[in-house]
Amino acid sequence: MTANDYKGYRGEALAALQKFQAPVWSDVEITTDKGSFTGIILPRSETADPLHVVIKLRSGYNIGINAAGIRSITLQGRKEAHYKIPEKEFPYDPKKPRVKLLGTGGTIASRLDYRTGAVIPAFSPGELYGSVPELADICNLETEKLYGVFSENMGPEQWRGTAEAIGREIERGVQGIVIGHGTDTMHHTAGILTYMVQNSPVPIVMVGSQRSSDRPSSDAALNLMHAVKTAAESDIAEVMVCMFGPTSNMYGLLHRGTRVRKMHSSYRSTFRTIGDIPLAMVSREKITPLRHDYARRRSDKNVTINTAFEEMVSIVYYYPNMRPDIIDALIDNGYKGIVIAGTGLGHVNKPLYPSIKRAHEKGIAMYMTVQTLWGYVQMYVYDTGRDLMELGIVPASNMLPEVAYVKLGWALGQTSDLEEVRRIMLTPIGGDITEREPHNGYLILQGGIPEVEEFISRTWK
Repeated sequence: MTANDYKGYRGEALAALQKFQAPVWSDVEITTDKGSFTGIILPRSETADPLHVVIKLRSGYNIGINAAGIRSITLQGRKEAHYKIPEKEFPYDPKKPRVKLLGTGGTIASRLDYRTGAVIPAFSPGELYGSVPELADICNLETEKLYGVFSENMGPEQWRGTAEAIGREIERGVQGIVIGHGTDTMHHTAGILTYMVQNSPVPIVMVGSQRSSDRPSSDAALNLMHAVKTAAESDIAEVMVCMFGPTSNMYGLLHRGTRVRKMHSSYRSTFRTIGDIPLAMVSREKITPLRHDYARRRSDKNVTINTAFEEMVSIVYYYPNMRPDIIDALIDNGYKGIVIAGTGLGHVNKPLYPSIKRAHEKGIAMYMTVQTLWGYVQMYVYDTGRDLMELGIVPASNMLPEVAYVKLGWALGQTSDLEEVRRIMLTPIGGDITEREPHNGYLILQGGIPEVEEFISRTWK
């Protein structure tokens, strides 16, 4: 056997496989000092440790087995993985609405690369139908791959291109739009699309998944079905994020694009509406509105697309002992806007004051948000807040920091007049600023507390 038969393996793990002549992709039973395991030997990442043999169990999950504990490996066959899903032409039904799926990349359209161990973009939007045929029961789905990038690589170029594509599709008369997107920066894109695409007559639904499509616990298919159903049937004509509601498969939630945030690195129910409640619940059977103050679907094709965006804008997360050179660097590098996520009601330390004053004198637009996420900037309460306003910082009410960042870039793309920028920033668009936070808009349940544990016992399955 050659080195290629043991892709990525080295050290003790390689020695164990060679001893029992068990190459990668072998269907094996491995007996260890901790029991027996049956599955497919997978390639290792080239940067992985040399101590473990990795197999995919019959359940679909992967585990690592310490090579030092392996007593025997019995070969039962060979099952090399093939990940290509054939693209299928979507069946047409004249009675069903037309929905356009715009692909940008992300985990909803991905697979695992066993050479590196990384999740990489792999499935085109057409292939998504090949893996989720239930979509044909909902609509006539048209697909277009705009980009094939992870969401950390989405930026102004892709935001503009996506907004323009949305405008084209609305002009073509589609009844709804779905945007496949990586989850890490989905809330940034949802925010900027709310500003770049206004007065839409149809739903614009962003969707992704927390777990790649080759995993048994993947949320990709169900999220996609929920999103397509929303685009085809909902009367909510806004930019929304559609992802798991609870950690179970019970329903998805529709979050307003300017009030949503990814709040957990790996939970399937990672997206939360902050400072408000979601727009609606969605299941495969129905859409249940949770509020009624949303823009309604219309039959016209009118939409306002405005993709102007000033890229020289930064967001600064304040921390104790922050030095003024952070602000000075932004000034010296020609930044035109700064959003600060301040402490408490919107505060930073006094050593930053001279640099903030210099930024104001240079004509840099500066806006304060709160790093607590929930709640409002209240800069009139303490001397610190009043001093900062005197230095030129404008309180941004209860805009989320990331939303304020993209809105400031969009506002500066319209004008360099700071008073007009201020008017744009403080004029509510798509619910980015709300008059008040509802009583149930701030819920963080703490485990271990008796009343919380009682509640969880009634709902946790």
